[in-house]
Amino acid sequence: MATRNVVVIGGGYAGIRVAKDLDDIARVTLVDRKEVFFHRVASLRAGVDERWTRAPLIPYSRLLEHGRVALGKVTGIQTREREVVLASGERLPYDVVVIATGADYPEPARFVGTTAEEAANVFRGHQRRIVEARRIMVVGGGPSGVELSAEIRLARPDAEVTLAHSGAALLEGNGAVRAGRRALDWLAAHEVRVLLNTFVSPGSAFGSFRDGAGRRIEADLVFWATGTTPNTVWLRLAGHGDWLNGTGHVRVDGHLRVVGWRDVFAVGDVTDISDAKVAPAAFAQGRAAAHNIRAHLDGSGRHRSQSKPYKAVPLRLLAVPFGPGDGVTMMPRGEREAMLLGRRATVVLKSKSLLVPHQRALLGQPAAD
Repeated sequence: MATRNVVVIGGGYAGIRVAKDLDDIARVTLVDRKEVFFHRVASLRAGVDERWTRAPLIPYSRLLEHGRVALGKVTGIQTREREVVLASGERLPYDVVVIATGADYPEPARFVGTTAEEAANVFRGHQRRIVEARRIMVVGGGPSGVELSAEIRLARPDAEVTLAHSGAALLEGNGAVRAGRRALDWLAAHEVRVLLNTFVSPGSAFGSFRDGAGRRIEADLVFWATGTTPNTVWLRLAGHGDWLNGTGHVRVDGHLRVVGWRDVFAVGDVTDISDAKVAPAAFAQGRAAAHNIRAHLDGSGRHRSQSKPYKAVPLRLLAVPFGPGDGVTMMPRGEREAMLLGRRATVVLKSKSLLVPHQRALLGQPAAD
């Protein structure tokens, strides 16, 4: 079989999984605007603890053995010519293109800039502001909001820390109400003020905010952890708005192909799949898409691979650290109620390392710089 070209747009969790899995059978080009991989799982601690400043920033240099990583911004996908167009003017021919541009997260879970040094400087800025603030508020009671509140409390035991959440229970949007109760107990024990059923909006004075009832909340520093936005504006600008649903996510079929296209796939947070928007789901989609792309590239033949439908799993293992030495984990058990794991298991699974060694190994990097 002649060498085929696969272009993967986006070097997040799903994108690197697809690229790595296809590196042995195709000429893979991974395009990303960042010069390094951003391990978002470690970003909240990096925004608080100077010792973790560079932990989320992992070089792409050893990811692919045969393919390459191209630094650049994609401005279009020319389906007739089967080319991906970069802002530099470079055109990348493809037999298959994969959209893996992910979602935009609030800081500090966001890569700001294009270089590792630019991102590290942003983390240092967050660290400095946390040290200087007396009253710190986190808005949003999902996994990121809970984790960030705990990290801030451990870094600033003398500060007034508030977690405001619009829902009635922490972690409720992830189907983890029992884990949310454990989180609430930990935060209360560490004197983090938790405001439930509280919608927060900017107040009339600098450093003041209002809840849904108009009551004033004072804060010198606020972090928003209230959701994500799919990175698909570029697709709309490129004339592919019909590939998107009403929330801006890419519409895919059961085989992770963009609806109506055999040679365009999409994976990760950018898709409309009902998966949990977490790294394990992105990896699973990346593996499934790589298998189906292999089947597509094999063409016809007696021994060709068969494309397989992807089964979304709305509830996956959810581990929420409360700093490096504590946390809670919810582990699904098929049709039965999820198992709740406590401090020891969560520390081993995630809290202590934030999966940095695992992620570095996946990118072919040594355990530490």
